[in-house]
Amino acid sequence: MTLIQALAAAAIVACALHMVLSRNLIRILLGLALLSTGINLMLFVAGGIASRQPPLIREGATVLEESADPLAQALILTAIVIGFALTVILAAIVLRGWRATRSLDARALGAVDQPADPDPVEPA
Repeated sequence: MTLIQALAAAAIVACALHMVLSRNLIRILLGLALLSTGINLMLFVAGGIASRQPPLIREGATVLEESADPLAQALILTAIVIGFALTVILAAIVLRGWRATRSLDARALGAVDQPADPDPVEPA
């Protein structure tokens, strides 16, 4: 089962990288969101599931018995929040770029920064 999850995570990350390398801003945005999902799945696979017991020490015991790793779960929850915040910020940037250029092509964003007819600067 772990091999299937690892292969699924690798496939998701591969699709995400393909989308991020696109020139369409929406594909880049969705690729980054997909990349965070793939990384979350990789963290989940790396944490492993040893048993279904909660990570609690039983009364009278001095050590924790075999249980799921709570660190991986905490990392995944944190990564979900960070990934969502990143997606929202990037969506605002894409919307701003679309309003400025009326295009979703990333190459069109470079034209916004350049003046139409730059004045040559004479060396002093």
